[in-house]
Amino acid sequence: MAKIAIIGYGTVGSGVYDIVKKNGGTLVRSTEGETIDIKHILDIRDFDGHPEKELFTKDFNDILNDNEVTVVAEVMGGLHPAYEFTKALLEAGKSVVTSNKELVATYGTELLEIAREKNVNYMFEASVGGGIPIIRPMHQCLTANNIVTIAGILNGTTNYILNEMISKGKAFEMALKDAQEKGYAERNPAADIEGHDACRKIAILASLASGEAVDYNDIETEGITNVTLDDVKYADEMDSVIKLIGYAKFFENGKIYSTVCPMIVNNSSPLAGVNGVFNAIMVKGDCVGDVMFYGRGAGKLPTASAVVADIVDAVKHRVRSKHFFWEKPEGNIMAGDGEVAFSYFVRTTDSADMVSKVFGKCEFVDDIVPGESAFVTKKLTGTEAKEKLSKLGGAVSSFKILD
Repeated sequence: MAKIAIIGYGTVGSGVYDIVKKNGGTLVRSTEGETIDIKHILDIRDFDGHPEKELFTKDFNDILNDNEVTVVAEVMGGLHPAYEFTKALLEAGKSVVTSNKELVATYGTELLEIAREKNVNYMFEASVGGGIPIIRPMHQCLTANNIVTIAGILNGTTNYILNEMISKGKAFEMALKDAQEKGYAERNPAADIEGHDACRKIAILASLASGEAVDYNDIETEGITNVTLDDVKYADEMDSVIKLIGYAKFFENGKIYSTVCPMIVNNSSPLAGVNGVFNAIMVKGDCVGDVMFYGRGAGKLPTASAVVADIVDAVKHRVRSKHFFWEKPEGNIMAGDGEVAFSYFVRTTDSADMVSKVFGKCEFVDDIVPGESAFVTKKLTGTEAKEKLSKLGGAVSSFKILD
């Protein structure tokens, strides 16, 4: 029998409890006959009405010092004390699984090193795509490939807002208010709408794909707060939609280019049809080509299911580490704007003649807003695009176009 503990009994933590209790028989088959028993649940709140209130403790040491507990699910969120708890547990020889993307993105390099030294596991399937399996497939199923690019819709809140703007013509502020009323967006939605949540997730994926730690602070990040209904209408005129994309490109010289920003996505792309709070991640390998992982990126049971899958894996491999791992790079591995090229969609109040003078040959889009010129450039590096845009006196907005 494997004894486990849960740290944090919020939405995800209670979901982990429910799944372990409900699907115990299925889990036994997955662990090759070993039952999973919850011994402790750590939370500062009281749960007197809970059917197993004896499981609850407010003292972390009850878990840390219990030699029977071999796997701990950290689902409390935030950096502190989650970092201190996780580090102590790993150093004590206990495996830890988590849904905490902020912790993995910030301290993952150190925590993975401790797990390797102690021959235990630190797993984080739920940290990127909620219920979408992506970490394990990248680590195992795609291991024969060199990853070329990753492009993903990594935040359900922003995808819902953009979908409301696209399908119902709601202005950004109205779509955000609707998302908050439905519980898809927090009262303070900054982490979502400013792109920080997606940034942490693409940093984790880029680190896993490259084997080198990618600091999310090095990723250029732009949210969706400046996307307007006119932008949406122009995208529709181009048979496209606007999506917040977390993007990473891997070069043969070891460099990595990564960004989070709203991009124009043609309707021929599978990512264009990902609507509502759903997430999707496209991974291109040099052998397999494009593969896409799709599903609910958040929610109680979807996220908890990924956490429980990691618990099962940790139970099966508790006598050896599975070696999810990336190293801190010796130098700067991040490629700059001048090393990767995109086509750009641009809106400006400058004349078509001025546009052609600055950008040369480009493809004009039928005007949605009177007095504007809208066009698609040839492929330009970020440095080239910024230099040319600076020569337009009336630039309104610009978007990268996802290949």
